[in-house]
Amino acid sequence: MKKQNKKYFLNRQKKRGIAGRNLGNDLKKESFATAFITKLGLENPENQLLYTALTHPSYTFENPASGRENNQRLEFLGDAVLDFVIGEYLYLKYRDKPEGELTKMRAAVVNESTLARQARGIGIGQALFLGKGEQYSGGRERASILADALEAVIGAVYLQYGFEEVRSFILKMLVPEIEAIDKGNYGDFKTILQERAQKEDMEVSYRIIDEQGPDHNKLFTAGVYVQNNFYGKGTGKTKKEAEQHAARLALELWEEKKN
Repeated sequence: MKKQNKKYFLNRQKKRGIAGRNLGNDLKKESFATAFITKLGLENPENQLLYTALTHPSYTFENPASGRENNQRLEFLGDAVLDFVIGEYLYLKYRDKPEGELTKMRAAVVNESTLARQARGIGIGQALFLGKGEQYSGGRERASILADALEAVIGAVYLQYGFEEVRSFILKMLVPEIEAIDKGNYGDFKTILQERAQKEDMEVSYRIIDEQGPDHNKLFTAGVYVQNNFYGKGTGKTKKEAEQHAARLALELWEEKKN
């Protein structure tokens, strides 16, 4: 075999090997996605919407020949559907609560940390179509990716199976969160405040402004600042507890200013 022909043959075999591995990887991802859909108790979809909901932009960027659409448009729709379903549930369930309290409850439920936790619970991470770079950097566990994918799944379920099905899907996941909040457990206030500030392109910071008591029984006071403006202070036996209390007060002030 001539040297040039041999080089051509080897390159061709290499490309075939890469193509084969890529096909195998794609089939594996399809298998995970199909198993995820089955786990949700949904009938096998007639179109690709649910698979689109599981397709991160990094995958379509690295695989333009796949012909897939990424999940960003479905995420946009799912966000709106989620807000409506939770808003409707809170309005009908808690008839004696004022608008401000309902708004705080919804914010405590519909946020990145809560949605990411629910996404992990139903196994979205393993079902995602991710680009290699995103996958190797821990994308399957990244809260923002999981929360966005869950919203995209909600959008797909709404379009594919209708409002009653998506309403049932959402409430099955989030009613326990709502009930916990109704008992006073509003979760991670710092995360909620951070997410809200990021949407407004604002920065949040905390400072310990006072410490009292002996080392074994300290009481800390933390101040919270949004764009370097003082928003409130909270106390606690640890710095983290004080910051959480400060963040809760800041969220309340945020709602008052908004209304």
